[in-house]
Amino acid sequence: MRLGLRLLAVLFLLLLIFGLVGYIHLPDVSELRWKNPQKTALMRYREEQGIHGRPIWVSLTAIAPTLRHAVIVAEDINFYEHNGTDWNAIWEAVKKNLKRRQLYAGGSTISQQLAKNLYLNPSKTFWRKFQEMVITSRLERELSKSRILEVYLNVAEWGRGIYGAEAAARHYFNKSASDLTLEEASWLAAILPSPLRYEKQQHSRYIDKKTRRIERWVEKRWD
Repeated sequence: MRLGLRLLAVLFLLLLIFGLVGYIHLPDVSELRWKNPQKTALMRYREEQGIHGRPIWVSLTAIAPTLRHAVIVAEDINFYEHNGTDWNAIWEAVKKNLKRRQLYAGGSTISQQLAKNLYLNPSKTFWRKFQEMVITSRLERELSKSRILEVYLNVAEWGRGIYGAEAAARHYFNKSASDLTLEEASWLAAILPSPLRYEKQQHSRYIDKKTRRIERWVEKRWD
């Protein structure tokens, strides 16, 4: 019994040390307050797959409110209320996954998605999730919500080699991100979770239905 408790204590201590070392060596996000990242971990990962692209950086005010609103209602409805982790959304995702008996919904916030895209590989491990949560906490502490949203919209993946709202607007609609209509913005928000898949199925029944739903959510919340 005593040996078992000692082993547990040693294991706990090792995990604590491991966690603290990892915490210390996680990236310093404070420079994002004034510096725009030109390449993210996701972009480097895609380059290894032979997919190349760079964001066309624009300010948040140069991105149409329609897209800002559409992405928030589609990806993180409580973006302005939570501190990086939306526990209600996570609980809802757990219930959906249990109901469907598969990993269908994740409940990640925009801040968590930004942390993952900027700094982490796409592997799904406990350690990577721990890193994501710590980086998310740092992002929320160092940056304003508007800055988090600005960076996210400029580095988000919207297709093969298509990063950021400006590049997506030019590629799909031949216009600037500042001129996107509600329908166009809702479509971009609809494909955001799986852009490499849905860029080839641009008007599938699922995407069209999701686009209409996002439009209604935006109109209900901001009109």
